[in-house]
Amino acid sequence: MSATLFVSDLHLQESRPDLTDIFLRFTRTTARAADAVYILGDLFESWIGDDDDGALGLDVRRALRELSDSGVPCRFMAGNRDFLVGAGFAEATGAELLPGDERVVDLYGTPTLLLHGDTLCVDDAAYQKIRVQLRDPQWQATFLAQPLAARRAFAEAARAQSRAHTSNMAGDIMDVTAEAVAAAFRAHGVARMIHGHTHRPALHELVVDGRCCERWVIADWREHGEMLVVSEDGIRREALR
Repeated sequence: MSATLFVSDLHLQESRPDLTDIFLRFTRTTARAADAVYILGDLFESWIGDDDDGALGLDVRRALRELSDSGVPCRFMAGNRDFLVGAGFAEATGAELLPGDERVVDLYGTPTLLLHGDTLCVDDAAYQKIRVQLRDPQWQATFLAQPLAARRAFAEAARAQSRAHTSNMAGDIMDVTAEAVAAAFRAHGVARMIHGHTHRPALHELVVDGRCCERWVIADWREHGEMLVVSEDGIRREALR
């Protein structure tokens, strides 16, 4: 059966080779039969630039290139951890980079809004302020001009700050807000949304302006991987091991 596969929030990192192995296996087996593969952000725990010469990045880029060369379209949307993925990554992998924070695609006759999901978490004011800085082209250019060692040190410090921020915040503040979700549905005129970021996989059914809508949240990768499988028959979750 034809299907499009979605993954998000893999947070691949050197300390979790088991998850990297699952991803590499996914690209060489299950993904090869897909109509397309979408990665909706946070493929990596951090990405310090397309010139990163670490073994993890090289392995992932090679696997995605093999997937693209096999004829399966691979599309990537930046998350809050890998917003520095750029043209070099696209050239190396053959993946299409989806610009912006939101994209509507037709999935077997159903227009569907795709996004990473962090823009829906508007109650987390501290994060949203930092996000503006990190997405600023001038800040990014200055950061990418630094040596790899300096960028790695910055990324490690940023991860520590993020962990501290998360541990001190109430859970509902870091989740999406109903107003932001409704506004996104309203702006794009769709009735289905797929996103990640919150690490709270679920199907949420809601009504926006009298229209029945559904919001699918993709699972993050913890003890195993997981993908969202979208086909003409609907949507289902499937574990990856």
